[in-house]
Amino acid sequence: MATGPRYKVAFRRRREYRTDYYARKKLLRSGESRAVIRRSNKNITVQFVDFDMDGDIVRAAATTKELRKMGWTYSCSSIPAAYLVGFLAGKRALKEGIEYAVPDIGMQNPKHGGVLFAAVKGMADAGLEVPHSEDVAPAEDRIKGKHIDGGIEAALSSMKQKMEAD
Repeated sequence: MATGPRYKVAFRRRREYRTDYYARKKLLRSGESRAVIRRSNKNITVQFVDFDMDGDIVRAAATTKELRKMGWTYSCSSIPAAYLVGFLAGKRALKEGIEYAVPDIGMQNPKHGGVLFAAVKGMADAGLEVPHSEDVAPAEDRIKGKHIDGGIEAALSSMKQKMEAD
């Protein structure tokens, strides 16, 4: 490892490839709420976050773990689950008075028609204004889960009706 007065070690989160500080600075300077979408191997989380000098403030959130409690029996890391969690988070954000949010996918690799953009589509369908292109959203049959199982479509529509009723 290099040493000496001219050597500068990068921030720890940058070294771990966890934070892109240039992109984060641009998002924070916009002054808008961020729709933070994070994906793990088993779950998807959507949070609406506002910047504060003392630390970020989470104003509304939803995770696929909540879908399990509501009766979702399918995979929590699939495209239909991502759509539902985006829809649920969008409904909660509207109740909190958030009408516009900028998607923040962090250091994740965006794929057209993938899970991250299914969550964005769910937020937009909930009535939230989220800047995105329709080209990146998954096809309607993938959102309905026809590529996985025929029974997902019925479960998806019943879950969506439950969320709209709340």
